Amino acid sequence: MMKPRDTQQITVHTDTREILNNARNDIGRYGLDKYFIVDVDSHHVELDTWGEILEYIEDPVLRFNGQQMAKNWPYASNLALSNHPPGLTFQDVSGRIPHMAQLGERVEPSPVHRDVTLVRRAMESMGIAVQIVFPQPILEIGLHPSPEFEPQLIMAYNRWFTQRILAADSRIKSMIALPFANADACMRVIHEFADKPGVVGFMITSQRTAELWKPQYMPVYRELEERGLPLGFHAGPDYAVGRQMNRFISVHSLSFVTCNMVHLTNWIMNGMPERFPKLNLIWIESGLAWLPFLMQRLDHEFLMRQSDAPLLRRLPSEYMREMFYTSQPLEKTNMRLLESTFEAINAETQLLYSSDWPHWDFDTPGVIAGLPFVSEEGKKNILGESARRLFRL
Repeated sequence: MMKPRDTQQITVHTDTREILNNARNDIGRYGLDKYFIVDVDSHHVELDTWGEILEYIEDPVLRFNGQQMAKNWPYASNLALSNHPPGLTFQDVSGRIPHMAQLGERVEPSPVHRDVTLVRRAMESMGIAVQIVFPQPILEIGLHPSPEFEPQLIMAYNRWFTQRILAADSRIKSMIALPFANADACMRVIHEFADKPGVVGFMITSQRTAELWKPQYMPVYRELEERGLPLGFHAGPDYAVGRQMNRFISVHSLSFVTCNMVHLTNWIMNGMPERFPKLNLIWIESGLAWLPFLMQRLDHEFLMRQSDAPLLRRLPSEYMREMFYTSQPLEKTNMRLLESTFEAINAETQLLYSSDWPHWDFDTPGVIAGLPFVSEEGKKNILGESARRLFRL
């Protein structure tokens, strides 16, 4: 175990355990070792090893083109074929939060992939028993200008991730990305990966314009429902949402919310909760502040125009209270509002702790353990027990 020390300066090479030294102290401060903690949303940076993933592309022409692009154009070595916009990458605050830009810390040679080692370091530092890991730039793939690339890149990534990362440590899990631009490809991904070790569900990247209520997606939802596998919608930044915004903070504040607001509204108003009542949905990385607004707004509209949503048998908010939500980023500038939000969404059974590590706005488990208005049973559920039941851990 690395001996904690005071951090003097954080760079892209600073050790994860050093950055998370305060989180390690929280284990004793809040008695976190008495909880079974599941982190339902964390990330690795797949572009750091993008060359490995390109090798898994099925289409030989696309694979060759990607590899040649990475080989001959230095700036494309970790971006080839992706739609990640490096010129608009402001997450690291123009370099002032450098660990966000690259996970360049030293990792000793090991039988496992370096990403496995990095995940383990974060888990150890935060007292996490199980960590669900998502990609990062691939979350933007729903906005790819060439939709036919999505199934190829997602299939390549999923094969690389399940073979190189998930197979190495039973404590590392994932909700595998679905290539939602192609419903047939979604079914293929489910059939290939549903029974792979570490796969606990499937995920749709929320930054996309696909209408999830279209008939071609119904077999996808039915397949997941019959298998008892949750479906997550993972939010992310989208400058298209904020065409009138000139600051990244504005885009970040709204786009992570609006993409999931659109999908959740479409899901409910098109009667999906009635059509697939046993399919568990998880709304990821949108925070919580938007939920009371949407509940009240949809209920208000529905009561005036029920004929527009004929499949609904209950108020929209009632369906929303049965869905699951991840906690990060936990908006806590007004604790009274946060407490009301917890009450509105039945947080003590429906909220799932998430760190969003290694992003700049990550939350440690102490954020949940320190809430004064949550019962001890509720803290246990939020930190891990609800996830244990949902994902059958």
